[in-house]
Amino acid sequence: MKVEIWSEVTCPWCGLGNHRVARAVERFEHSDEVDLVHHSFPLSGSFPEGRTFSVREALLRQHGIGGDRAEASTRRIEKLAESEGLTPYRVLDNEVGNTDLAHEFLAHASAQGRNREAWDLIFGTYFGRAEPVFSPEDLLGLSDELGLDREQTRQALTDRRYRRQVRDDAARAQRLGAAGAPFIVVDGRYGVPGAQDSDSLLELLRTAWDDSPPLTLATAGGDAPVCGPNGCAVPERA
Repeated sequence: MKVEIWSEVTCPWCGLGNHRVARAVERFEHSDEVDLVHHSFPLSGSFPEGRTFSVREALLRQHGIGGDRAEASTRRIEKLAESEGLTPYRVLDNEVGNTDLAHEFLAHASAQGRNREAWDLIFGTYFGRAEPVFSPEDLLGLSDELGLDREQTRQALTDRRYRRQVRDDAARAQRLGAAGAPFIVVDGRYGVPGAQDSDSLLELLRTAWDDSPPLTLATAGGDAPVCGPNGCAVPERA
């Protein structure tokens, strides 16, 4: 059975959603027969490449959220992550930027057979260590951690070799009904928006294993309808 998850690198609900999906798969009775595959859903195209902004500044500029509201909404996600074993998990005291190149790096790593490892590493680096994942040098450091060929990675990023693939990845999710990230598709038949809790995801895995209905949106049980306070919904320009 195939489980696919579309994510934005800097979306806090996506990092949490990745963790929850992994835990659900681990608990699933047929986990050894599940293929968990990550896909890109870039949402930061409005940020100029080569610049980063504080999450506080981005929330205020893009969503009009500041002060106590920004503190409350982001700290809530941090506390949820901590309660589920993700610690540290830094949201508010972090930076955001254009993630297009990061997604192209992830596509390159996936082509080298390191899909899940690369996504786990980039979430851990960004949310766990609050380190940037935007520039070529940032991403070459991750390439080294994954044991990928550094010069091959550099060339792939310089050539923008995976730009089209990343865009096609996101377009496929939207055709399946995604309005934001995270978005999960189980066995090609159930589309699940938002960071659903692991218990709900486990039940969905069991249902998909035993049944074969057409693609359906299963929306109950998530902490957020689709996105978190960092703007993980499809931008209006899309």
